[in-house]
Amino acid sequence: MKHVLISDPTLRDGNHAVMHQLNSTQIAAYCRAADEAGLPIVEVGHGNGLAAASLQLGLSLVPDKEMLEVARSNLSRSQLGVFIIPGFGTIKRDLAPAIEIGADVVRVGSHCTEADTTARHLAYAREHGKKAYGNLMMCHMASPATLLAECRKMQSYGADGVVLMDSAGALLPADVTERFKVLVGGLEIPVGFHAHNNLGMAIANSIAAVEAGGRILDGTARGFGAGAGNAQLEVLIAVLQQLGYETNIDLYKVLDLSDIAEKQVMKTVPIVRPTSIVSGMAGVVSTFAKHVDRISVQYAVDPRDLFFELGRRKVVAGQEDIIIEVAMDLAHRRDAVSQAR
Repeated sequence: MKHVLISDPTLRDGNHAVMHQLNSTQIAAYCRAADEAGLPIVEVGHGNGLAAASLQLGLSLVPDKEMLEVARSNLSRSQLGVFIIPGFGTIKRDLAPAIEIGADVVRVGSHCTEADTTARHLAYAREHGKKAYGNLMMCHMASPATLLAECRKMQSYGADGVVLMDSAGALLPADVTERFKVLVGGLEIPVGFHAHNNLGMAIANSIAAVEAGGRILDGTARGFGAGAGNAQLEVLIAVLQQLGYETNIDLYKVLDLSDIAEKQVMKTVPIVRPTSIVSGMAGVVSTFAKHVDRISVQYAVDPRDLFFELGRRKVVAGQEDIIIEVAMDLAHRRDAVSQAR
């Protein structure tokens, strides 16, 4: 049986779905249940990672330090994971304290063509004996050859593995297969996949990744995550089991974990909404969903038009301020057309 390493970012990506308002009680309850289920890695933090809390991206209800301390005290078998994007989080101020608290796994993220920014953070995590992974966000925006070149950089920086993040939920299974065949054949380290469900393809894409040689998959309880959510963890475990892959996760307990997540952690279960579909088609990062919903109402523009225009401009995570600019442009065009009539 082929083994697949499962990482659970419910308490990190899921934080997007509640505007980063997860509290310590919820984090503790989820960690205890995830640990009992045997989840190998439980990733915790602000949706955009260490030190990302801001007025632009959203302020956390609980500071990074407290979130990690609560998680650490409630995990015994499961490893504690953190996510950091250089530029938001620094080594001295953010990564070093997280490691001191007890983070076991460090994922360093960058836009899919900017792996250069991850070198120092990956090296620091490795130097301190932690598992270090490089994550390439918005991977639909780069060709397989470009992704391979960027992943090779991360490999040279000491990454234990690389993870492609379909941040916009824009890929289809054939797209995933094409990318993974190139990466698996061209790298000496494992390759993983982090799916979003904007087009309803999160499970299918995850399976396409492992069938093409991927060995790391992300999944969140009930799909709790930005926009339409992520690959649904309990479904992912069940499908992998049906296909003969080994995860060392207790199926019944991960099913119980999903119930705990729905009742104690999330306000609503993610679904594929019309705007989620448009977001995936436009290739716009899933974390923009709540901002687009709010701003489209404020400027009386169609959120679907707003998503497609953001996609045309190739806006990426961290450029949330441009949503207002685009909405104003759309409103101005609408008013100009109305006046011309």
